[in-house]
Amino acid sequence: MKTIATVIAISFAFMLAGCNTVRGVGQDVQKAGEKIEDAAKKK
Repeated sequence: MKTIATVIAISFAFMLAGCNTVRGVGQDVQKAGEKIEDAAKKK
């Protein structure tokens, strides 16, 4: 579980670094949340 959290945290940091606007951050966070929900549903 720790490794999953670490990977998510690192991915989130890279996404934030790549965003130029607050809107972009919101969209990236939303997409990341959807991916996490999809992964949780598959288990």
